[in-house]
Amino acid sequence: GITFQNTGLGNQLRQVAQIMAVQGSLNMNRQIFFAGTGGFDNHENLVAAQNGLMGGFDQAVDAFMKTLEARGQYDKCTLFTESEFNRTGDANGTNGTDHAWGSHCFAVGGAVQGGTHGTFPVHQLNTGDDAGDRGYWIPTTSTDQYGATLGRWFGATDMQLASVFPNLVNFPTGPLSFV
Repeated sequence: GITFQNTGLGNQLRQVAQIMAVQGSLNMNRQIFFAGTGGFDNHENLVAAQNGLMGGFDQAVDAFMKTLEARGQYDKCTLFTESEFNRTGDANGTNGTDHAWGSHCFAVGGAVQGGTHGTFPVHQLNTGDDAGDRGYWIPTTSTDQYGATLGRWFGATDMQLASVFPNLVNFPTGPLSFV
């Protein structure tokens, strides 16, 4: 069988999978679940903390997606991440990093089409991709585009997306094409 780790995120995703298993009896067609994890605000000893955090995250998501796949629900679910900030490109005095602009997000599920959206910055301090002098990488894709893409997958119309994401008009590509 598939084993979920006994961690905060592992337990949350196990519970979501349990609720999804009884979706039909709840008369639900579409549901949104929120799961969260913390510990990524690493102002010190980033490398040591990051390895464990990413490993735990990977194990929780892997167990969740394998559970859905085994039940034939993989195509009906899109799991995505979002963070409110990124980290600087250079280390601070305590081998950590500080708050910065932009972030990386990912989506996985049966409807997700592979690929990268946006452009990775040149990871060199004091260049055109650095908004300061510590690696404040300038994002090329907005959270409005990311959110609108997921909203469209969920069934929102263009008019609804424009209302929910009023800044979407400022980006030439609008919603992305990852789902």
